[in-house]
Amino acid sequence: MKIEKIKITQEKFNINLKFYFFLKYLVKTKLTDNQSNEILKACLLSPNINFRITIKKMTQYIEDKIKQNSPKQKFILDVLTEIHSDIDLKLFIFSLKLYIIKDLLLQEAKLKDLLDISKLENLDPLSLEYDKITMYSPYSTRVNGALLSLIFFDKLKRQETNFMTSDTDDFIKGLSKLAIELKDKGVEPNQIFLLMFNESMNQSIISDSGSNYEERILSVLTSIGIDENKIEKTHDKDDSSTEFDFFFELKTKTYGIGAKRTLRERYKQFIKTAQMSKIDVMIEITLGIDLTEEKVKAIRNHNVFLFVADEVYTSNKYLQDIDGIYSSQDLTIETLKSLSV
Repeated sequence: MKIEKIKITQEKFNINLKFYFFLKYLVKTKLTDNQSNEILKACLLSPNINFRITIKKMTQYIEDKIKQNSPKQKFILDVLTEIHSDIDLKLFIFSLKLYIIKDLLLQEAKLKDLLDISKLENLDPLSLEYDKITMYSPYSTRVNGALLSLIFFDKLKRQETNFMTSDTDDFIKGLSKLAIELKDKGVEPNQIFLLMFNESMNQSIISDSGSNYEERILSVLTSIGIDENKIEKTHDKDDSSTEFDFFFELKTKTYGIGAKRTLRERYKQFIKTAQMSKIDVMIEITLGIDLTEEKVKAIRNHNVFLFVADEVYTSNKYLQDIDGIYSSQDLTIETLKSLSV
């Protein structure tokens, strides 16, 4: 089966490349709201005059009001040197308007993630549901942002302006008119804006992706009364190949805890260490989503205790029937004190 060659005309490529350049450099400038508005005013006061005169007005404002030789001034002046026609000027105005409302869309994109994170307050930090929210958190904002961008530009194309406050109606109407005009020139507003928008989202998002599992366990250990200053991360004295994520003493006993969201084959190292180490209590804390009855029995046969997410524990009877296997909700100071080989 033959796939027809995809062709992009040089004109279409050039105008979208310039659009992306304008957006990228406007983000680099870090213009304040007032600076953006003043530059936009200089563009719009005399819409029918030659683009060169408009550039002069913008340049005058930039040289008078933005700190001399600052990165901000340099970036915005670099942008102006790339305006060579009336179409370029319209493309710049369109880019500037999108830059002005970018943060509004970004905050809207983050809102769903914020609502999800607010649920964490009432969840067990070692539960599957808690883990899922933190795992999906950075991706949630990106997906929501992409969908919002798609809807936003679709509404501009349809000239629908009633999706924002009435105060912004004229602004959105002007943006819609520009979007339609530039679309006819080959500009792909959503696709190119999304390139820049994704970069902005990536910079504003701290990705958890499950990497904070150890931090969550530490928060549980400290919340049940174990002094954080007395918890350390260390290698086993008798088997240096094993690292305990948490090592501490409680009363007269020493505790070594391995913490992994999933065990895979790593549990075998703990079994090896259990045969060599003089540590009093060895514990594996894991979500348990990859556990099998065979793995669990192998772990317990070597006197390693196991704590798993409550959802996994309650849905697997074999876990409840094997001594030394606990739900994450049973991770208490009393439980720890009761553990003995």
